[in-house]
Amino acid sequence: MKVAVIGAGPAGLALALCAAERLRALEIHLFDSRSLAHDIARDARTLALNLGSVRLLQRLGAWQPQAAEAIRTVHVSQAPPTPVDAAVTLSARELGVPQLGAVLPYGALVAPLQARWLALAAAQPQRLYTRFETPVHAIRSEADGVELDCGDAHLAERYDLAVVAEGGVFAEQARKSLTHDYHQNAWVGTLRLAGAGLQGLAIERFTRHGPLALLPLPADDQGPRAALVWCMPQAEDDIATLSDAQRLVVIQQQLPDVAGRLTAISPLKCFPLGLNVETRLVQGRTLRIGNAAQTLHPVAGQGLNLGLRDVQTLVQGLADAAERGLGLDAVLARLDRERAPDRWPMIAATDFLARSFAWRWPGLPGLRGLALAGLERAGPLKTALARRMMFGG
Repeated sequence: MKVAVIGAGPAGLALALCAAERLRALEIHLFDSRSLAHDIARDARTLALNLGSVRLLQRLGAWQPQAAEAIRTVHVSQAPPTPVDAAVTLSARELGVPQLGAVLPYGALVAPLQARWLALAAAQPQRLYTRFETPVHAIRSEADGVELDCGDAHLAERYDLAVVAEGGVFAEQARKSLTHDYHQNAWVGTLRLAGAGLQGLAIERFTRHGPLALLPLPADDQGPRAALVWCMPQAEDDIATLSDAQRLVVIQQQLPDVAGRLTAISPLKCFPLGLNVETRLVQGRTLRIGNAAQTLHPVAGQGLNLGLRDVQTLVQGLADAAERGLGLDAVLARLDRERAPDRWPMIAATDFLARSFAWRWPGLPGLRGLALAGLERAGPLKTALARRMMFGG
């Protein structure tokens, strides 16, 4: 079987590697428009992975623990005013796991994945093909496959299956089956912290304007760092007009005491936020995974984790099919069904939370605080939620 994987980001590379190692009869072509000469390791965008994703990358031989900061505790709270002390704490120690997840730069994830793929492709050139600097302009469905319009010459190539893993950000995406503009911005960057820093603590603070998250990053020679994700409604967003000192003061005022003291802030980048979801992962012999299938609000930090679970389900399905003699169409139909119980609750939950920050109902922050306080006291429910966030549904 001949498979095209379109997009050599984290989801596409993980799929190419998983399939290459488990499905030895597969011919795999990995496409990307970027050049191999581009130093992807320098990409400093921040990624948050759950424990299931970390374990997958460890199995692929592409995990560099020194480049990542383990998340051992998650603190979720509602900013005042609230009627109760509104916070939920999830602890790896209480759950009996070494960590809840990890935070690392985009380049520190993609570079080792890419190096691992290139090594496999060099060892098996008869079935693994690296097609960088080769954009895919169009995918045309056929009765038993797809035809790709590839490269600068727009050559037509036929494949049994095309897997689209090119994601991108909401503002640059073609609109999918289910879409909603939240009219919110995410400001992202890096903060410096005093003392010992967060030490494995991830913080999410629900403010009047939207969620504010700090994610622990590996310390560098200047000391402790944290990644910032700061969400604001566009109609009230004046962050661009603030100086660095003013931004630090505003952020510090909104964080809980457990965050410690902020000392410096990097330049921030702004991204519009929205929901952009395919109702079905499979259309004929074309499959979409990761951000190509579902682009979500960052409030739960689950976008890439969903994509990596798409990868595992597809590869397991293809492996099962090879053993049982099932056809590819049956495998794809089963994948669409199996992924739904994981995808749709996460899509619905993040969409509800994202929309709720635009509501200005009296007492809503208090209700959100009561819900957090109740969850903190509901041990089994909190454990079930934590395990879903770590491993999916």
